[in-house]
Amino acid sequence: MSEEVSQDSDKGAEASIQFAKKYVEDVLSFFGLNTDVYATSEDGTVIELSVPSTHLNGFLIGQRGDTLRSIQYLISSALQNQGYEIVRVSVDVADYKRHHADRISQTAESWIEKVKQTGEPFEVKSMNAADRRTIHRLAAEHGLTSDSEGEGRDRHIVLRLPKE
Repeated sequence: MSEEVSQDSDKGAEASIQFAKKYVEDVLSFFGLNTDVYATSEDGTVIELSVPSTHLNGFLIGQRGDTLRSIQYLISSALQNQGYEIVRVSVDVADYKRHHADRISQTAESWIEKVKQTGEPFEVKSMNAADRRTIHRLAAEHGLTSDSEGEGRDRHIVLRLPKE
């Protein structure tokens, strides 16, 4: 029984973070990029991996962040397959995600103002889950309701005034 406990503790939060950090560093070294990745988990449910800016930023981010999401999926799958406690991963390269979220927020503010002025619902174009979460959070901060509608790649948000 004590052996099982020690095995479980070996796969805890800190071990999950270290595994993910080493995994992404190994993937990067495969492309000739030897860099130190900053790794943390502020909430204990998502491992945040931050890759500093390099000459491979565009390659690592990919078109509209597709490569970045693929790297996240790869690391998350490896964590799951190895039985680690934390399996959700967020990888950011050169603060791309933070800058992207800032741009989405600025655009969403204009959509929110439009809904407030017209009182009409506003359908936002389809977007990935991280962008939808940003808009849901912003809508709630501004007192609007937001619903995700559609399936798969067609999933989008509808912003509305709250029902009274």
